[in-house]
Amino acid sequence: MESTDPLANLTLFDLDHTLLTGDSDVLWCDFLIEQGVLERASFGARNADMDARYHAGTVGVEEFANFYVGTLAGRTAQDWEPLRQMFLSTVIVPRIGRAARDLVNQHLRAGDLVVMTTATNRFITELTAQHFGIEHLIATEVEMQAQHFTGRTTGTLNMREGKVTRLHDWLAAIGRRIGDFDSTAYSDSSNDLPLLQVVDRAVAVDPDARLQVTAQAQGWSILRLPR
Repeated sequence: MESTDPLANLTLFDLDHTLLTGDSDVLWCDFLIEQGVLERASFGARNADMDARYHAGTVGVEEFANFYVGTLAGRTAQDWEPLRQMFLSTVIVPRIGRAARDLVNQHLRAGDLVVMTTATNRFITELTAQHFGIEHLIATEVEMQAQHFTGRTTGTLNMREGKVTRLHDWLAAIGRRIGDFDSTAYSDSSNDLPLLQVVDRAVAVDPDARLQVTAQAQGWSILRLPR
């Protein structure tokens, strides 16, 4: 019998290279370079190196997260807000294709409990989640002192095995557990293998080489999204 529980289905979406064409962290840094906030000569190469090692699966979780969160250091959320809004409208929105929007809307219309889960920090991604109409966001959290970003992360980083930990913690906070749901996760990245392995249905979206191999071996769905 089909369940009448509106929250019987849990759908998890990775963001970067899954729903978004590109990586939010890398794009944020490129944007700040273009705006003159970061120096191209000193930061551009470090940004490219971090991105390459992320895709290769060789970068440390803390090194990765703190590198990008470090771009926020010394300012308040209010200080950053004009640039954050500009980043959303001029960089992020043009990289969201109709197919990605339709996929999210399909699950929202079905009444799924839809969650965006991303290694990128909350401050950078919460506007993107809102743009998709996704209410629930699990992201890397940023530390603040006296209303200023310290440039450090806080709590469990939402990356690799941390995505599973953070998901279980989030579900527990709302009085649920993953076994309560028919669960689906969408991701492009082998960094998300821990998450993909704990859900009922894993969907590899334009997967990287290692995820492609695993998806084929496991019989997971492989989705090619028009960009």
